Amino acid sequence: MAVPQLNNLAAAGCHKLDCSVEMLSEAAQLAGFGLFEADLKGVKGKKNLLVALAKATEFPSEFGANWDALVDVLCDLSWHAAPGYVLLLRNVSPTLGLSANDREIAQDIFDDTVVYWRQRNKPFWVFFA
Repeated sequence: MAVPQLNNLAAAGCHKLDCSVEMLSEAAQLAGFGLFEADLKGVKGKKNLLVALAKATEFPSEFGANWDALVDVLCDLSWHAAPGYVLLLRNVSPTLGLSANDREIAQDIFDDTVVYWRQRNKPFWVFFA
């Protein structure tokens, strides 16, 4: 997935980052996209993942720190209006630091968020680095 394709709505989705973080950051800035970076180094468990995501994306203070709240905020982002979004998950482990069940839920949420924004003609990307 080449970074210059960030505006390609059909290609938006969850991908392993295959360029430098700097290149992705520059492309997101040029596209005017919201770029959220979450460092998942050492993150273990659902609560810690949710806290890392909330911190990176500056979720509203009323964020409920549960899966439903994660869906709500990822499908809102009204506090960061942009023509598209990039969620960069850095230092990810193969398991995201989650149990198999929680990892499946998180992946489903990321996939559903991509679809939600695609239906609104805005690319939403999740990159694992």
